[in-house]
Amino acid sequence: MRLQNRLNQYQRLYVKTGQEPVFLTVAELAEIFCCSERHTRTLLSHFKDAGWINWQSQSGRGKRASLRCLKSPEDLRGAYLQELLKNGEHSAALQLSQLDPTHLNTLLAPHLGGQWQEDAPTLRIPYYRPLQLLDPLTLTGRAEQHLAHTIHAGLTHFVPGNPTPQPDLAHHWQISHDGKTWQFFLRSQLFWHNGEPLKTAQLLTRFEQLRHSARGKHNLASVIQISQPHAQCLQFDLDTPDYWLAHRFADLSCLLSHPENPHIGAGPFRLTHFSPELVRLEQHTLYTLQHPYLAAIEFWITPQLFAQKNNVSCQHPVRIILGEEEELSRVKPVRRSTSLGFCYIATNLRRGVLNEAQARKIVRLIQRSGMLDNLPIDHDLVKASKEMLPGWPIPLHDDTDVRLPEKLRLLFHPPVEFELVAQALQQKLADEGCTLEIVYHEGRLWEDVEKLKAADLLLGDRLIGESPEATLENWLQQDPLWPEILRKDDLRRQQQRLIHIQQIPHENRRADELSDHFYQWMQNGIVTPLFNYQYQVSAPPRISGVQLTAWGWFDFCQAWVPPPLLSENA
Repeated sequence: MRLQNRLNQYQRLYVKTGQEPVFLTVAELAEIFCCSERHTRTLLSHFKDAGWINWQSQSGRGKRASLRCLKSPEDLRGAYLQELLKNGEHSAALQLSQLDPTHLNTLLAPHLGGQWQEDAPTLRIPYYRPLQLLDPLTLTGRAEQHLAHTIHAGLTHFVPGNPTPQPDLAHHWQISHDGKTWQFFLRSQLFWHNGEPLKTAQLLTRFEQLRHSARGKHNLASVIQISQPHAQCLQFDLDTPDYWLAHRFADLSCLLSHPENPHIGAGPFRLTHFSPELVRLEQHTLYTLQHPYLAAIEFWITPQLFAQKNNVSCQHPVRIILGEEEELSRVKPVRRSTSLGFCYIATNLRRGVLNEAQARKIVRLIQRSGMLDNLPIDHDLVKASKEMLPGWPIPLHDDTDVRLPEKLRLLFHPPVEFELVAQALQQKLADEGCTLEIVYHEGRLWEDVEKLKAADLLLGDRLIGESPEATLENWLQQDPLWPEILRKDDLRRQQQRLIHIQQIPHENRRADELSDHFYQWMQNGIVTPLFNYQYQVSAPPRISGVQLTAWGWFDFCQAWVPPPLLSENA
């Protein structure tokens, strides 16, 4: 960015001279700017034309010229930042703001939250880290997964607060009596974000791609053939009935992007800009369902803004702030909920270092010692788990006089609270004569199989979607955790039971069977929830319709911003 370079050069000059008049030769200025004398004259000419300096040169080589800086670099950056934002050049503005973290709060505050830009309601969200590329099959972050569901449609989807899959690209579907043939009837007049009509054959191609992908194949494991009986119908023939199928088609790994470009979708918002500083979504005007009120959503990646905040909890990913913390008198929590998702401890029985009795003892030490309550964690952020899901109790293990191994290895991945849990457990096990080695695993998915195999204990987290039971069934099917920590017989029994459960037509019975399976695993010390997060969205009064989803984000299709005239009259 040329403006950034010029501001950098001007700052070099200002540091040397301040705003006092000085007399310098071109050669001396060239040393300050670290460039040639020819380029120095060009810079001085630009600075003078822009009104940054007074400069009066004298003819003759080596003559000293009169120079005075008229503005501070901070004032210049602020003025240019405001101009770029006003003109809608958001990416350039955010690149420029990297140079001025001290004043970033003041400069950005008027432009964050709900705004009207060119007569269109726009929501701007400051975010604390760069986002992953929004390919549904590669995402791990919670924010990215939410964005993917906003950009891409599935045959079905979930509505916040409703655990039953609803029609999306499919208008409706029907199931054969034996549960082995599913027909999904597509809506008419479907379009991709690039304006191209969406064709049934393209979805068939995409499903074939998903069947052979690492993350999509589990949802389609029972499907033996996909066909197109007629122009608006997709048919799935199964070797085994699977009454989770409509739930699976609303899952992240079954979102239907364009078969030739994973970044083109058919959801309510389309991706129009993606850079390390700015991600912008705009309303898909050809969307077939109810159109959202918002015209655009922008994520402004401003980690330096969050680094300035004194309140650490506002930097946490479960806390979403729409608007600025400087507006505390107006920015307030509008939605709170306790996540159904949980952070858990799991035991690797397959490795053979720990047995079930020892695993239960470790869980009991955590449960009865009050260890979690005494961690230096903001307890407005986390809440100790009492159930796996509502109505799915966690068993309390009896005291057992069993000796732990002399050495154990624990593997943990983000979030940050796990390091504190690991350290507290390390001390607790040391009191039992057991040395605990702590190993960090980068990323939120258990992708390093060798590390899994070498660990005895694991700390991880499980996000839960709008249909909790379907999410947990999907966890057992997809997560590489289970094949590495379950003994061969346990893994075989689990797979047999999951196949049995998916063939049960009645949803309540499927849920009861799944609950019983997890209760048995918890009784054996294989997996135990530790705590849940407290989701919170804070917003100024001008933002309405904020409805939390099960993922802890809010439904972009429901939020709205009052027009400016209404705001002024309120």
